[in-house]
Amino acid sequence: MNIETVWAEYQASLKAFLYSRINDPADADDLLQDILIKSYQNLSALQSQGSIKGWLFQIANHSLIDFYRRKGTRKEFNTDSSDLESFLETLQEKQDSHPDQPTLVDCIEPFINALPEENAALLMAIDIHGHSQKEHAAQLGIAYSTLKSRVQKSRTLLRGLFEDCCHLNLDQQGNIMEFTPKGTHCKKC
Repeated sequence: MNIETVWAEYQASLKAFLYSRINDPADADDLLQDILIKSYQNLSALQSQGSIKGWLFQIANHSLIDFYRRKGTRKEFNTDSSDLESFLETLQEKQDSHPDQPTLVDCIEPFINALPEENAALLMAIDIHGHSQKEHAAQLGIAYSTLKSRVQKSRTLLRGLFEDCCHLNLDQQGNIMEFTPKGTHCKKC
């Protein structure tokens, strides 16, 4: 197993992966070269030929994380109530301040509705209609801690939908500074 063979087989897939996650093709090409160098340097440490693809994409994923850390343009936001409320408020403020520009606020309900029915109903009740989690848990006849876990899971799924659709550039407080759709345009809104 040599780097030329490995690279010939997986370069196109890695490139497509990077292009789907980075707006600037030059940055994606730079990362592709970094991945080539890292894979060349560590190929001898790979235990099994069957795990080459997973290993390469793990290198690619770590390289993406490092890229966004260096750029300082991406910050993970927690999916607790205050962060999601802040996220929704920021989306609304962006729309209010720039009514002629497309915003993500129009996508919130379609994204929520794209979730499984139970998750969508939960987020609509808690985050859109403002129901108390404790009261909603009592209404559903489940433990408050169970409801909190379900809300967290639902918010994580929702965040995943947004991140699948757009690159979100966040400031230090987790507020959206800008977003760029991945590909043509998200089909959820």
